[in-house]
Amino acid sequence: MTVMNHLRGILQASPWTLLWRRIQVPRSLPVRSCSLYTCTYRTRNRALPPLWENLDLVPAGDRQSPINIRWRDSVYDPGLKPLTISYDPATCLHIWNNGYSFLVEFEDSTDKSVIEGGPLEHNYRLKQFHFHWGAIDAWGSEHTVDNKCYPAELHLVHWNAVKFESFEDAALEENGLAVIGVFLKLGKHHKELQKLVDNLPSIKHKDTLVEFGSFDPSCLMPTCPDYWTYSGSLTTPPLSESVIWIIKKQPVEVDHDQLEQFRTLLVTCEGEKEKRMVDNFRPLQPLMNRTVRSSFRHDYVLNIQVKPKPAASQVTP
Repeated sequence: MTVMNHLRGILQASPWTLLWRRIQVPRSLPVRSCSLYTCTYRTRNRALPPLWENLDLVPAGDRQSPINIRWRDSVYDPGLKPLTISYDPATCLHIWNNGYSFLVEFEDSTDKSVIEGGPLEHNYRLKQFHFHWGAIDAWGSEHTVDNKCYPAELHLVHWNAVKFESFEDAALEENGLAVIGVFLKLGKHHKELQKLVDNLPSIKHKDTLVEFGSFDPSCLMPTCPDYWTYSGSLTTPPLSESVIWIIKKQPVEVDHDQLEQFRTLLVTCEGEKEKRMVDNFRPLQPLMNRTVRSSFRHDYVLNIQVKPKPAASQVTP
């Protein structure tokens, strides 16, 4: 209880945490709190993001995220169910530049946009989705697979409305959140993503928001149902170990120009010296004693070749 109270104190007091902090937005828009904990701002090779330097954080535990997923070490779990996704496009509300990423937020007072199945015991409501990306295409994703970085990673954040009364409460408790991670890789133009990209110039500066209705984020997911899952944490302060991670195996393709539009966003407000929003990902964390489970068999990835047995020698009677 003392630890949870300390975490809530961090969330309420930290100048870098926007979940409970009320911010100034245009008068025509309602004042509200952010549903994304502070994103880190750093390059892949830096040890400590500048935004974290003065934070009085509870020491990290042994279930931190993100991690490097190793095919060879993941364990196939035949008991993992298919993940069922049911999103109502009408629950989409707006896009917001909060200074660390851009969020697409959803109305979550009812079970209109939910996921269930997979490793989850209950259904989880969609709260928001956001992206992490790099300054260049060589990196950007938070998770990696066999040390391979992707240029960006999509996170769809859901909370357990069966056990908790609010997203804020769920974000601090074990299994309170379920986050679907989807890797983005360079390839063909993504038509559905372009609907988001077209709105990014309107939220170029920090604390700007535009309405964005009728959008189904399942269009941003791969068709392949396979995934990895593990118990982890938020990747931003206060790093609460409250997340069931569901990482999709198959990446989705986007083109270079679409990623470049992500990089035109700014972490600064209008009138301030411009600073690009790039490299908003956390360093990799040790797996510790956790097991990464997979919903699919993957022996073929190990390039295991079964050697043919030598033919039995023919014995002439």
